[in-house]
Amino acid sequence: MATIKITQTGSPIRRDKTQRATLVGLGLNKMHRTVEVEETPEVLGQIRKVAHLLSVEK
Repeated sequence: MATIKITQTGSPIRRDKTQRATLVGLGLNKMHRTVEVEETPEVLGQIRKVAHLLSVEK
């Protein structure tokens, strides 16, 4: 399965608690942290929810 590289570029301060929980679910909890995750429908939905806080690379 393909992987996606995600970097957190926005701060979760003053965001809804569900958006903060989504970042933690993706493995991101600090600025400029990068993770590689598999490209699944669940992960793509999480990325869409907090896309304004992320930078995504294929």
